[in-house]
Amino acid sequence: MAAPPSLPPMESTESFNPDFDTTPHAHDASREPEDGQAAAAPVPQPQDAPDAQVQQKVNDVLQSDIGVVTLLNRLKSSIASARDFANFLKRRGAMEEEHANSLKKLSRSTLDSIRKADGRHESYQAQFELVLHVNERIGDNGTQFGLALHAMHENLLQLANKMDASRKTWKQQGLAAEQKVQDAEKLAEKAKAKYDQLAEDLDRVKTGDTGAGRKFGLKGPKSAAQHEEDLQRKVQAADQDYASKVQTAQAYRKELLSTTRPQAVAAMVDLTKEIDAALTMEMQKYASFNEKLVVNNGQVVSPQPLKGSTATPPPSINQLIYQINNERDFDDYMLKHASKVPSVRSEVQYVKHPTQASTQAQPTPSAATSGGRRTSMQMQNQAPPSFALQQPECASSTGNYQTPAPPLEPVQQASHQSHTVGHHQPSQQQQPQHPQSHYGTSNFSPAAQNPYSQGDYPRSPIAQITAQQSSGVLHSAPVNPVFGVSLDQLFARDGSPVPLVVYQCIQAVDLYGLEVEGIYRIPGTTSHIQAMKALFDSDATQVDFRNPEAFQHDVNSVAGLLKQFFRELPDPLLTRDFYSKFIDAARIDDDTMRRDSMHALINALPDPNYATLRALMLHLRRVEQSSEVNRMSAANLGICWAPSVMGPHQGGNMADAGLQARVVITILDNVLQIFDED
Repeated sequence: MAAPPSLPPMESTESFNPDFDTTPHAHDASREPEDGQAAAAPVPQPQDAPDAQVQQKVNDVLQSDIGVVTLLNRLKSSIASARDFANFLKRRGAMEEEHANSLKKLSRSTLDSIRKADGRHESYQAQFELVLHVNERIGDNGTQFGLALHAMHENLLQLANKMDASRKTWKQQGLAAEQKVQDAEKLAEKAKAKYDQLAEDLDRVKTGDTGAGRKFGLKGPKSAAQHEEDLQRKVQAADQDYASKVQTAQAYRKELLSTTRPQAVAAMVDLTKEIDAALTMEMQKYASFNEKLVVNNGQVVSPQPLKGSTATPPPSINQLIYQINNERDFDDYMLKHASKVPSVRSEVQYVKHPTQASTQAQPTPSAATSGGRRTSMQMQNQAPPSFALQQPECASSTGNYQTPAPPLEPVQQASHQSHTVGHHQPSQQQQPQHPQSHYGTSNFSPAAQNPYSQGDYPRSPIAQITAQQSSGVLHSAPVNPVFGVSLDQLFARDGSPVPLVVYQCIQAVDLYGLEVEGIYRIPGTTSHIQAMKALFDSDATQVDFRNPEAFQHDVNSVAGLLKQFFRELPDPLLTRDFYSKFIDAARIDDDTMRRDSMHALINALPDPNYATLRALMLHLRRVEQSSEVNRMSAANLGICWAPSVMGPHQGGNMADAGLQARVVITILDNVLQIFDED
């Protein structure tokens, strides 16, 4: 039997055709990249010559009684494989077309976006447009590739359906012929069995066996001679029937072996080889199209000189991007606004109001006159409102400048001073005071001249401190500092393992910030944070964040204050000594082993660090549970909190930043296994 034809792998030395035509053209040779720049085409491996003994055994199987059934099963497998590959081509083609359409749609939308007035232009826009055009060409190549795969799918599926119909035809014919021979042989075997039985009965009658055969007829018992004669006739009839059936069976088998079976076997072998060859060819085309797609996309992304061409190839994507000149773009943008530059204004000069200038030109009153005037003014004028006593230190500490008093209008100056002192220092009304001590040791404050100014009305603690900061008030050193103090020192001083600032901030965020989008990610107001920091450094026990007015309803500033507390710790929450151990634990890929390693490290932390970390992580878990509203997942919280609880990454290794976040994420994911929730 002849060996089946073999198809060598398709060579892909021809250039990429946009229409995925597998027929190489004469002009394609001019489009090949230069030698050495393209990968060598695969060389087909020589196939071994067919073994004669193997072919003889295969032929014996085909010509046997199981040959037709075996061929039918083999053809069925080939058809199923062809349909599977056709389905793969269909889905792969659909994916390529969808990807190509999405890529082209993205390129077009981005192109429209960068051309808007609010975007950056100049060389960035020009080069980016070229890059987007490259992406569109890649999308076009993907579209053509998808269409080619779709056509291959249709051809292969059509061939598989055709082969399936032919298989059904030959199955009916081949199996019918085989069944016909089998039925004839079974009839011959039955006739033989009947003939043998009658012959044995006749032989027993001839030998005098009275029990052999039937001895009764319609008219009574038969004699031995009649019985023998009857059996003789039956044996002759059975012999003729047996001989006839054997001849029929032999004729059918001869016809089967000479005509029907060889035709069915040859036809199904041809069908099997045809669909196998077609499947192999389509797979080779698929491989060739993939190579061409990659080569063409490579030529689009990074064009190479064509074979036999002296033309300079267009720039690659990398070269296009490197042609963006940021400095020139910045200068061009600024030069566009050169015509809008306003005319030069005169320098702002400080001019003192005439009334203020005359007030400072007054002479220094004598002690007796000043005291008499202060007493008389207090008797004549009504006492200031009681709420002005809330900030008695403002008048004596707000001023930023002082001037000596020239000897002019002593009466007016004395009246002014008596009113001021009477408002802020009622306890000194009956004490004599030397004028030089008043003017020489205290700073003059314009804000303190009006005892009924708006700044003297009652405010919340944060509002008072914010106003003092905005007006330039200088604060004294913290009484009981909290920020910048180690957790061990705070624990030894205050007796609380969790600092009060941590407790108050967590309480405020739990009450008012769990549903605030971007909590711990969106920064608060710097002035509010500094004001709250000053409150805690003054007396943390007087702060109560259960009332949102205590932090001016700015929960983002409370979140920022909490992060700032941890950033300003002398030793981070997870400590410098344990830093490298936490980083090494974060490198473990197995989730359970990484959790257990970090659990052991956390248990080894000092008591204040452990208690504070537990309170913080249970709080962050509550924040994460509202992530559908606040958009703060475990990953986002890990990124936001890693530098605060671990400190800056050590050794200049930027990879530690991701490992730091992984430490916090691991603790958050396993917070209930590491800490109890009570």
